Amino acid sequence: MSSNGIKDRVAIVGMGCTAFGERFDRGLDDLVIDGAGQAFASAGIDKNDVDAYWFGTAQSGMSGITLARPLKLEGKPVTRVENYCATGSEALRQAAYAVASGAYDVAMAVGAEKVKDSGYAGLNAFPIPSDGTGRTLTAAAMFSMVAPAYAKKYGVDEAQIGEVLARIAWKNHFNGARNPRAQFRKEMSLETIRASPRVAGLLGILDCAGVADGAAAAIVVRAEDAHRYTDRPIYIKALSFVAGNGSGLTDPDYDYTHFPEVEVSAADAYAQAGITDPRHELAMAEVHDCFTPTELVLMEDLGFAERGSAWKEALAGTFDLDGALPVNPDGGLKSFGHPVGASGLRMMFECWLQLRGEAPDDRRIANERPLALTHNLGGYPGEMVSFVSIVGRDAG
Repeated sequence: MSSNGIKDRVAIVGMGCTAFGERFDRGLDDLVIDGAGQAFASAGIDKNDVDAYWFGTAQSGMSGITLARPLKLEGKPVTRVENYCATGSEALRQAAYAVASGAYDVAMAVGAEKVKDSGYAGLNAFPIPSDGTGRTLTAAAMFSMVAPAYAKKYGVDEAQIGEVLARIAWKNHFNGARNPRAQFRKEMSLETIRASPRVAGLLGILDCAGVADGAAAAIVVRAEDAHRYTDRPIYIKALSFVAGNGSGLTDPDYDYTHFPEVEVSAADAYAQAGITDPRHELAMAEVHDCFTPTELVLMEDLGFAERGSAWKEALAGTFDLDGALPVNPDGGLKSFGHPVGASGLRMMFECWLQLRGEAPDDRRIANERPLALTHNLGGYPGEMVSFVSIVGRDAG
């Protein structure tokens, strides 16, 4: 795969992110106004200064009107986008490309989801007609197959793999306990995590990300205009998106120990950004930890650990807040929950805080590297979409 990329041509100059959670106190419009309002304020502009909007939501609206109505936009193009759980990232990608093309000077990506009032325990996706050959398992069941497959391939016994998964959940809860925007703000002991009721295979409740309401937003401009809006812009180095064709579900060689779409999108993003050693060049990474074995495999797919070694790195604390490469310093999906339209932009918001030195002291990363990564996936092992971005503190 090859992409010309837009390295250092577009900068993020404003961001906002609401608290995530069971927001029974707020409707979708309230969340949108809050997240967008924070972004406007941080960039020092108002809604009329934005030329075009991209709105990401999976099931909280069907058109751009869903954003235009609460923001009371007049005469503005608003594009509603959806791409599984990478919906928020897709909104940012399209807004950034629109600015890079020269079509607009200022663009805004907003992602939001309101699902906790739906009466359902999880996401309420409408059934798409099919030929009847598609998967019938839940998301937890699909991702639960990753753990035993990984353990068998790399010679990790069940007790060890259970310890690894618990360690990943422990790390993300530790980080989320220090984040006022997170839904779950409580440290969890390894013993509590290991003892949580099983929901699928080796996965307990505390191996699974929750559901949440929330919104996040980003304002992008041409890089050369960035300092008109902020003295600390974040420059886009790479944006890569890959849609798999679902062949993993019928391929007898697919073994559930890696996600090919992630490997390809990561390689493309690194090529765009000029990164050759992500583990040592990145300051941090925000990854899609929908389930603990997902994060385990992502450490290898993203090139942070050698094949078959991520389980040892997780136990050694490599990806802890004070580790060699902090992963999910904001607490990840595990602490925030997953309002589909907002999650990708929430990840970017953490990069915004950390690279600008605005993260609170108790969860600020220690290294001074200038680059950060976000990874957002949608779908299931064998049938997945994957987004990887690289952003940086400096241009050039």
